Amino acid sequence: MKAEVKKLDASKAGDIELADAIYALEPRADILHRVVVWQLAKRRAGTHKVKIRSEINMTTKKFGKQKGGGTARHGARSANIFRGGGVVHGPVVRSHATDLQKKVRKLGLRLALSAKLRDEALFVVEDTKLATAKTSGLRDTLNKLGFNNALFIDGAEVDPNFLLAARNIPHIDVLPSQGANVYDILRHDKLVLTRAAVAQLEARLK
Repeated sequence: MKAEVKKLDASKAGDIELADAIYALEPRADILHRVVVWQLAKRRAGTHKVKIRSEINMTTKKFGKQKGGGTARHGARSANIFRGGGVVHGPVVRSHATDLQKKVRKLGLRLALSAKLRDEALFVVEDTKLATAKTSGLRDTLNKLGFNNALFIDGAEVDPNFLLAARNIPHIDVLPSQGANVYDILRHDKLVLTRAAVAQLEARLK
């Protein structure tokens, strides 16, 4: 299918062919959900930790009679029912990462791109090159184009001036093509690809 290509000044820059195998897939919410869960699980540090009973430094002297006291026969103050005692079944340091097949990850990215195109929220620009790294100028340009909440995906390298100008604009993110991922694509209202990004993504997802 063909898509219109624009420049950052909103002028036309021709058309580009988008592969149906990447941008025209039927929606699969289950696949997108699996990929997003896998992606967010990998980001979790897993460094949350509480002290269990064996890690508490408290007396282990028996502090009551074996019989006749009317209470449990405790032999340590580190028991979880006492103030300052260990925590039972608390979180420990671990990895939250799960496995997901490469073909499912690739399918998820293709489905995310297809979803944006189907929702008329995918746009193609010639490039993102700027003469100067001025945030105010880029903000005005994006407002004219209607890109108030957008993810820009460039080729192998992102233009340094565009990256500097965009990093202080809320809800605008910029990634190289190798950083394209399902979560960032779905959480932005609009997706903007450069010609270089289209070529790189097609080579990656073919």
